[in-house]
Amino acid sequence: QVQLVESGGGLVQAGGSLRLSCAASGRTFSTNAMGWFRQAPGKERERVAQIMWNGAYTYYADSVKGRFTISKDNAKTTVYLQMNSLKPEDTAVYYCAAYSILVPGANSPVNYWGQGTQVTVST
Repeated sequence: QVQLVESGGGLVQAGGSLRLSCAASGRTFSTNAMGWFRQAPGKERERVAQIMWNGAYTYYADSVKGRFTISKDNAKTTVYLQMNSLKPEDTAVYYCAAYSILVPGANSPVNYWGQGTQVTVST
C-alpha cells in the first residue's frame, strides 16, 4: 500500500506562486510515475502534470505549460508542483496521484490518490 500526503495549498493573489508537496510512503517501490490532478467544483477533473521517478518523462497540460513545473526528490519520495503566474482559473483542489504504469496516458488508472489540497487564486 502507498500513502500520499499533500501539503502547500492556500490562498494567493493572481500572479503569485505556490509550491505543492506530495510525500509518498509505504510500498513506493511499486510506483513508477507520479502526477498532479485538479478539480474545481462542478468541473471535470483535469490531469495537470506527471513525472516518472526515473525522470525520463514529464507531462503538462496545455493550460499550465510554461507556468507549472513538476519535480521530485527520490531520497525523500516526494513530488512537488511549483506553480507560478497563478490565475484565478487555477483555483481548484489539487490531488497527488501514483501510478504503477511506467508512462501513464490520459486513461491510465490511478493506483493511489492523495487527499487533496485547496488552491485558491484571487484577483
